[in-house]
Amino acid sequence: MERQVAIIGAGISGLLACKYILSKGFHPIVFESQSSIGGVWTKTFETTKLQTPKPQYQFSDFPWPSTVTDDFPNQHQVLDYVESYAKHFDLLKHIRFNTKVAGIEYEGPQDEEIKAWSLWGGTGEPFSSKGKWKVIVEDLKTPSTEIYPVDFVIICVGRFSGLPNIPEFPPDKGPEAFRGKVIHSMDYAAMDNEKTAEFIKGKRVIVVGFQKSALDIAMECSAANGLENPCTVLYRTPHWNVPDCLPWGFSFAYMYYSRFSELKVHKPDEGPLLGFLATILAPLRWAYSKFVETDIKRKLRLAKHGMVPTHGFHKEISSCLISTLPEKFYDDRVEKGKIKLKKAPIFSFCNNGVLVEGETIPIEADLVILATGFKGEKKLKDIFLSETFQEAITGSPDATIPLYRECIQARIPQLAVIGFSESFSNLFTSEMRCRWLAELLDGTFKLPSIKEMEKDVTKWDEYLKRYSGEYYRIKCIGALHIWYNDQLCKDMGWNPRRKKGFFAELFEPYGPLDYASSYIGS
Repeated sequence: MERQVAIIGAGISGLLACKYILSKGFHPIVFESQSSIGGVWTKTFETTKLQTPKPQYQFSDFPWPSTVTDDFPNQHQVLDYVESYAKHFDLLKHIRFNTKVAGIEYEGPQDEEIKAWSLWGGTGEPFSSKGKWKVIVEDLKTPSTEIYPVDFVIICVGRFSGLPNIPEFPPDKGPEAFRGKVIHSMDYAAMDNEKTAEFIKGKRVIVVGFQKSALDIAMECSAANGLENPCTVLYRTPHWNVPDCLPWGFSFAYMYYSRFSELKVHKPDEGPLLGFLATILAPLRWAYSKFVETDIKRKLRLAKHGMVPTHGFHKEISSCLISTLPEKFYDDRVEKGKIKLKKAPIFSFCNNGVLVEGETIPIEADLVILATGFKGEKKLKDIFLSETFQEAITGSPDATIPLYRECIQARIPQLAVIGFSESFSNLFTSEMRCRWLAELLDGTFKLPSIKEMEKDVTKWDEYLKRYSGEYYRIKCIGALHIWYNDQLCKDMGWNPRRKKGFFAELFEPYGPLDYASSYIGS
């Protein structure tokens, strides 16, 4: 009997899941709430470009077209590339557009029995004759609701869409106190370019945040209004946003995406030798970090602008917070006063603008755009109708989302999550995870016991706590891409050593093409 697999979301992770599930003979049904594929790339800003160099952000079996020459393609080029991939592998016919998954419910053993399991799903198998998922789907055009019984569910909803994170304010000091307009970056991204330009033109704009969305919006507002109405950016703490991937002319990939670079970091289940090497190479890790920091400070003149972070670059990369700074952000927009930077750990709204704590004069504004991220964990939790599974997927309040291999919640049967945990290149990492998951569903290997999986999750959590510091709650694999992929390769029966020769293996950067085949050198 053909196994039915529901995939929630037709972004990059959802398309990859569909492609690899098909390759194993399963029948995928992809539910996408929008009318097109591409996930976050369908609703972004006019100036947005890829954050990762193109060679690191590509499908292993579908290279970028030769017409795309920029190392950091723009949003239209990325979306065209993703759409071409879907058409090439004939994925569109498996996608049901304008369908929103209202919830999923497991029909099978009761909660008490599930809690007593020592193996995932009770048997360690990905499928069960005793249980199925009910996927409750709303057709956004009709409107109507339909229930789909499936054998397995893959959640690919991502973290950066759907449920905006709105800061909380004391009574009468939130957006309701402000006579102007307050929107989230999600609302801004949903507008078309012409409407956006009209919306911000002639307005005094405050952008709250200092990650990629905030920077892109500030660039667009400053371009529209110039010195007449400078854009003010409120930030909590400065970050090591990089101007390029060539610190002092040296490739960033060689510094942080080679096996040698990972020898400087303590890893989960590393063993005595690797632990010893990580300890004695710690000064080199510090030196690498300082090498990059001095280059960023020099190129962007951060000291002049009072924007030198107090934390090290390695903490930034371990937390997956690295973003590429828009061109001419400091040397044109900030230098010329078109963008004003204001540190504001705490602020509130007043009638005519925003008041930073400790100050008496408000920053006057007509429009405030909150580039404050999304509530990814809550969005993931709300997909489940069962309180037991809601508690399982969110885990402990003092830990990150507990996913074995960043994909499987050990106490939720017949289900995987792809694309929630971040990396330097989310496409690259999602493809590896989808290949691993397809092999798991096909019976190539079995998962260890629930106890062993939870122990492994704890070790990865300890790694994040060690190197991420105050940014720990962000779910990511940090600076351990190769080590992480090694675990996936070993599970699938692949040789994790993908290069030809000792020095190449140790010092050359790893990328998607190294995993194009299960065989080395293919």
